[in-house]
Amino acid sequence: MLASAQAYPSKPVRILCPFPPGGGVDITARAIANELSRQLGQPVTVENRPGAGGNIAAAEVAKAAPDGYTLFITLNALHAISPLVYSRLPFDAIRDFSFITPLVSFDNVLVVSPGAPRTVQELIAQAKAQPGKLTFASSGNGTNTHLIGELFKMKAGIDIVHVPYKGSAPALTDLLGGNVTMMFDTIPSAISQVKGGKLRAIGVTGAKRSPTLPEIPTIAESGLPGYEANAWYGLIGPAAMPKELVAKLNAETVKGASSKEFRERMEPIGFTVFTGSPEKMLDLIQADAARWAPVVKASGARAD
Repeated sequence: MLASAQAYPSKPVRILCPFPPGGGVDITARAIANELSRQLGQPVTVENRPGAGGNIAAAEVAKAAPDGYTLFITLNALHAISPLVYSRLPFDAIRDFSFITPLVSFDNVLVVSPGAPRTVQELIAQAKAQPGKLTFASSGNGTNTHLIGELFKMKAGIDIVHVPYKGSAPALTDLLGGNVTMMFDTIPSAISQVKGGKLRAIGVTGAKRSPTLPEIPTIAESGLPGYEANAWYGLIGPAAMPKELVAKLNAETVKGASSKEFRERMEPIGFTVFTGSPEKMLDLIQADAARWAPVVKASGARAD
């Protein structure tokens, strides 16, 4: 263990990413890695460890030495939702980690395959006429893209089938191929396919229209009043990291996320940069757990 935060870092740092390259988590991991490399004066690399809705990578981080050389780009679902949908996890979602700072928040966008209905109203009508026929992809069981879809099912009173993948990128590939009907993907992950005309966006999940996709109505204004969902990513490490080290990483990460370069990379594709203390991060997780627990209970969503 480090004797002091001042000695850190003396070698390269790695950030584990729980999903494949190309999705929103990976984009965030690589963007903050670039900033931390400059801030810390050591290479900061990203290693992708996809699978089990992020739990494989999280378990590796939970077992890592608490020396600051293994960090993790996490998503709120892993700490707030996974404990609700998995009967057993290989880690404790709170006690096994040191929380450093939130990084970015974002809304999701409902994107549909080329042959799917063109509006939210038409999609709901078809789902009601053909229960169990339409499918929605997600980036894994217990992820935000899974629970946002479950919330949509509940609010609309429809039966659509969940199809989990090991990340957003492979899910989008199957969506593009018409193998699934829809996906509630993150705006940063889906925006290039939407802007390129390969996928059709029909609704955003936020309370207001997205500045990145201002022409796309919210799902709430498209016939489901009160529907709202968003998510966020942040930086964490293993439990038992020295408080001085957590404070140093918090300060350096917040500074990096506040840079012009980071904002110019993240904001045009739909992210909102927001940072804060480790305590703020824990408060966000507790609020998210309270928010999603009724959805998990009512939907019966399980990830085992």
